[in-house]
Amino acid sequence: MKLLVAYIATSGGDDAVALGACLARTFDAELELCIVIPPEPEGADPNEQVSVERLSEALDSAARRWLDAAAAKLPDDIETTTTIAEHANPGEGLIVQARRTSADMLVIGGAGGGIRGRHTLGTVVNDILHSAPIPVAVAPPGFAHLGADEVREISVAIGSRPGTQLLFQTALRSGVRAQRPIRLISLVAVDDVQPWRTEPEERALDSAREHARRSLEAAREQLPQDFPVSSAVAQGSTIEEAVGSLDWQDGDVVMVGSSRLAAPNTLFLGTTAAKILRAVSVPMIVVPKGTE
Repeated sequence: MKLLVAYIATSGGDDAVALGACLARTFDAELELCIVIPPEPEGADPNEQVSVERLSEALDSAARRWLDAAAAKLPDDIETTTTIAEHANPGEGLIVQARRTSADMLVIGGAGGGIRGRHTLGTVVNDILHSAPIPVAVAPPGFAHLGADEVREISVAIGSRPGTQLLFQTALRSGVRAQRPIRLISLVAVDDVQPWRTEPEERALDSAREHARRSLEAAREQLPQDFPVSSAVAQGSTIEEAVGSLDWQDGDVVMVGSSRLAAPNTLFLGTTAAKILRAVSVPMIVVPKGTE
């Protein structure tokens, strides 16, 4: 398994490296730290060419120093490589590099500057969360200082809409590979079911409980005997309140699917997933939409 870590010499970059190390230990994966820098401009004025070349060399040299410093902080037991990629668009450059290296997951940090422990998204992160062809793990701010060394439990937000099978199967495979407990969570936001929707609140809760029960049975049928898997139904006025009512501990990660608007085999952060992202202080893994 290979994880591509999007690095930049900021607190968000440090958070991404820390999360990459956490996931690498958990899934016995190798890391590739990657910085994307802009390519040298073509067709520059001859009088300016020397200055352009010097600037490009300085940027390349700085990127190499940053990567070396980040890699030096990782323990020796994690196989790590570093790469400088050139692309005019950092988000697209990371996706191109992920395809080129057959990475299984892209690991990124938030923009920083938000409430400690709460996710904040910059332009590059937002672009990746709406176009990546592989799962993307997002580190919350401060993970480099407060994050766990390994994953403790994998929570997966199971929706009832079509197209969630890939998320479900990815969560089961991840739990088995890492030998970590799986928690299936079903969220009910009361404000979303009343008063303008025809489904009463209690019926919505009953539907969520039944969906959680069926999902748990399906998981147990596919998982090894006695594998630790559980389910939970969380209720709140909003999605943020519902997910916040759950117990979250150090080492937890939450896995969510893509919007139904996403193209097949492509990631697109939906409204519900975005609300969960804002409400939790644990890493989130967003899974692309399947082809079903």
